Amino acid sequence: MACNSGNCQSNCYQNEQVAQDGSIPAPTTCCSDDGANNQQQQGVCLKCKVSPPISSGGGGSGDEARFCGDCFRTNLFGKFRLAVTSHAMITPSDNVLVAFSGGVASRVALQFVHDMQQRAQRNYEASKDRSLPVFGVGVAFVDESTVCSISNDEVEEAIQEMKSTVLELAPPVKQFHVVPSVSLYSSGSSDEKDRLMKLIGAVDDVTGKDDFLMHLRMWAFQKVASENGYTKLVLGLCTSRIACHVIAATVKGQGYSLSADIQYVDARWQVPIVLPLRDCTSQELNILCRIDGLKTLQLVNDHPSGINGLISSFVHLLQEENSSRESTIVRTAGKLTPFHFNRVSEINDSSVPLATLRRQKRYNLKPQESISSESFCPICNSPVINSDLPSCDSLKPFKFSEFAASCCPSCQFQILPQDQSSMKEFYSLLPEGLVSRSKHKDNDNLDMLREQVQDCLLSNSDDETNSSKRNALSRLVFFLHGNGSFSSSPSTSCFARSDDYYMVQLPVMILLYIDPITDTSFN
Repeated sequence: MACNSGNCQSNCYQNEQVAQDGSIPAPTTCCSDDGANNQQQQGVCLKCKVSPPISSGGGGSGDEARFCGDCFRTNLFGKFRLAVTSHAMITPSDNVLVAFSGGVASRVALQFVHDMQQRAQRNYEASKDRSLPVFGVGVAFVDESTVCSISNDEVEEAIQEMKSTVLELAPPVKQFHVVPSVSLYSSGSSDEKDRLMKLIGAVDDVTGKDDFLMHLRMWAFQKVASENGYTKLVLGLCTSRIACHVIAATVKGQGYSLSADIQYVDARWQVPIVLPLRDCTSQELNILCRIDGLKTLQLVNDHPSGINGLISSFVHLLQEENSSRESTIVRTAGKLTPFHFNRVSEINDSSVPLATLRRQKRYNLKPQESISSESFCPICNSPVINSDLPSCDSLKPFKFSEFAASCCPSCQFQILPQDQSSMKEFYSLLPEGLVSRSKHKDNDNLDMLREQVQDCLLSNSDDETNSSKRNALSRLVFFLHGNGSFSSSPSTSCFARSDDYYMVQLPVMILLYIDPITDTSFN
């Protein structure tokens, strides 16, 4: 189409007239901006406009066909660094543990964390006062040869390759931890391997067994991180893996806890988990490993089974049809309201740069933007609604009933045995750490409630403070037994009842009405 302008220098109007006359049109330059850009950028990188793209032969697609190796690496590392700095994932005082499996995602995560550490080290050496510390980095690998069909020789060979990969990284030196799956048992008995194999074999559901192995792997990472003083656990979960998890969790009935698993930060664990590769796809990570020559290995069959395998294949087909499907799934799920633990605590460290503090305040969740949850599944650590948990009174009075009642519905359906005899055996084979979580849940809740009402408890000193607290309690009792509203000057005669009454009833009232019991509530 001609631009129909006399000032056009491309002769497009003249060429249209020639074409109408039937003569052979002369080569022209299209007035369209897109066409000009396509011709100008043909055979060169879209960003630097100098180097050829990675797949210059035209066989590639996406970023591989648009960017050169250096620009592609810069863009991918920029996504990683933006996620880290915006959500304060890594601070100078942190000691970071990278969960390493030898795969593509964990290899890129290790490389990017190492690059950040090197930059911090150079800044530390260049500063005069050297007041800015350099965060530490460790690497951990979970040895699952006990529960997987793989020979010891293959495991040892893979571990040696991982060690060499970590040692080849430039200083600072990074400690490499090999964590056997049986290390979850702290008893030190000789039958730990048999117990673990029987525990896995007790799960009949294929999908449940796959999920249970993943949960045990996470608990193993948490164990080594807490025992060695690490403050953050870096996982290599990318957009592709998270997109599969979004659909899988929805199918399994884990919609309530879905938003907790897909955020950048997950602080419900003893050692908070961070996902710096959340905005990177598996295709991008594979390209980076290829152009940088990063060594990867696949020790065990990483292809999921059951529901997880079907959904992985389904998402892969969607991605082939449209390269933005995975990102769309993750962005859509990201609109779910996160939980209060999907944020890092406010940083009060003077060594943290001011720009990091500003970004944390900008991207961190506000209390009104999150969901509060105080109960977690002892197996998968997913947040659960107390009303959804079955009452222990409705179960048989076996020792395992409290554990079964505290699990989320998904674990109850897919992992826990359905008959009581099998459930009793399953409970006896569990690692001590998982059992203790359900045992001490009630004690932890009571400690938390006591901490919340600590300011309202009467002490042996400070009569003026006690008088204020006693007045607050008086107003509470007057409200509970009165007309449903607080009086401006409640009568102290409400304390005239017997001591036995208030010894039994008043603590219950306090626990049921925690929020109103603050000195500021009655001003």
